Amino acid sequence: MSAARGRRSPEAGRAARLDLRGVRTYALASRASKVAIADFARPHRPGASMVEWLDSLPGILAGSTLRALVQDVERARVRQKPILWGIGAHVIKTGLSPILIDLMERGLITGLALNGAGIVHDFEIAVAGRTSEEVADTLGAGAFGMARETGEEINRAITRGVARGLGIGGAVGSYLVRRRPPHVELSLLAAAWRLGLPATVHVAIGTDIVHMHPACDPAAVGRGSHLDFRAFAAQVARLGGGGVYLNVGSAVVLPEVFLKAVTLARNLKHTLDDFATANLDFIQSYRPNVNVVERPTRGTGRGYRLTGHHELLVPLLAAALVEGLQSPRGRAR
Repeated sequence: MSAARGRRSPEAGRAARLDLRGVRTYALASRASKVAIADFARPHRPGASMVEWLDSLPGILAGSTLRALVQDVERARVRQKPILWGIGAHVIKTGLSPILIDLMERGLITGLALNGAGIVHDFEIAVAGRTSEEVADTLGAGAFGMARETGEEINRAITRGVARGLGIGGAVGSYLVRRRPPHVELSLLAAAWRLGLPATVHVAIGTDIVHMHPACDPAAVGRGSHLDFRAFAAQVARLGGGGVYLNVGSAVVLPEVFLKAVTLARNLKHTLDDFATANLDFIQSYRPNVNVVERPTRGTGRGYRLTGHHELLVPLLAAALVEGLQSPRGRAR
């Protein structure tokens, strides 16, 4: 090929460009916008009340979600519909039991659902005032999960309680009330038993340290967990018409349990519409979002997501709910 034939014209490498002279525009004022200054946050004023601080949050994204969830919980309380909290063990380990017990006593939690690890931490807090061992320090020696009182007493409580027709939540809660350990006032299960509120425990065999102990009666664990599933499903069946279910810190077990309870309730012809669900966690995982927030409420309810650390998010929500009780609107209800 000759040098002349190998050369390209300078114009050949230039791509065609769209002519913008015909672009049509419209007035900014005529456009719908998702954000307006009326929704902006307000700076905190020193000495302001909790209500004023809550009102100062932006009415955008999570700020709007928090307000909407609070309104749904308030509506559920007025309508005497269930306000159910499903909580993972991490919620207990982050020191939130006093806040949850306060909400139970105020009628802002009407039922609790825990996974199997929840009863371990609830028991240890009540008995020893401390919980949550360092797994890496004890696993190598085969000592992880081998605390004697935890393994023996929880299993004893389950076996005896199930023999009396109780589920695991009632079995452990009633055991702690009778035993009266030094810190029983911080036990969620004992508080639920004292208040006459349903507290259910949903176990996956082999996931909890108490299953490693010789005192474990797998038949009692299985029966107790199934009794609790039926009790939980009975509460879920009443959510229609204004109830609320909050999944707080459980990524797998409780979202799966909730989904099955929803389908069981609908299979038995319970009307399950006009209710709200929420997932509160520091990571938005697949199962809570799909099995709690999206699928059960599709076309018939409202689903919310709030992302943040439990030790911050739960107290914030609780404060908003408690302040709502003190407002003129809350007192009128």
